[in-house]
Amino acid sequence: MKTVLLIGLGRFGKHVAAELNALGCQVMAVDLNEERVNESLSFTTRAQIGNSTNADFLKSLGVRNFDLCIVAVSDNFQSSLETTSLLKDLGAKYIVSRAANDAQQKFLRLAGADDVVYPEKQMAKWTAIRYGLDNVLDYVELDDNHAMIEVRTPKAWIGKSVGELDVRRKFHLNIMGVKNNNVLNVEITPDTLLSEDTSLLVLGEYRMLHKCFRL
Repeated sequence: MKTVLLIGLGRFGKHVAAELNALGCQVMAVDLNEERVNESLSFTTRAQIGNSTNADFLKSLGVRNFDLCIVAVSDNFQSSLETTSLLKDLGAKYIVSRAANDAQQKFLRLAGADDVVYPEKQMAKWTAIRYGLDNVLDYVELDDNHAMIEVRTPKAWIGKSVGELDVRRKFHLNIMGVKNNNVLNVEITPDTLLSEDTSLLVLGEYRMLHKCFRL
């Protein structure tokens, strides 16, 4: 169970806090807005009103004692940058900061963020791929070159087995699972047959996914 210091309870921060709580993490939330703090009490371990750009205030929270610090400030980049820098100076173990554009991402890393999340860009890419391509049902980017997609079974594959298709050899892709009527099966064998109702969970390089499924 991780202990998390979450700074910023806007829409993004609020959702992150709620999900962390559902995962069993102990979440200490901080925001300048009293109303936001009060609203978060049902899904945080503790919540406190405070200014995260104040070094004395941050120090009083015992930053070093948290496994993870998340800077989710969304409406003031200067505050996000200062908070990230102060957390680093105070010895935070691991800092994840939220960015709204490429320039912010760069500066947050320079300020000391161990990782940067870019929700608008990440969701925009997912939305474009999910709804811009007819046969893709879901998409998870793993890094700049690799992804996992859920894709409808191509017509030419219907009635064939995974072994017959041999996509691992031909395209260096791995079929990690198949879905039939929304029931997932990850016990894939060469004899697994694909039907018109089957969707595939496929892992590999994006360029090979593009080539194999004509994305």
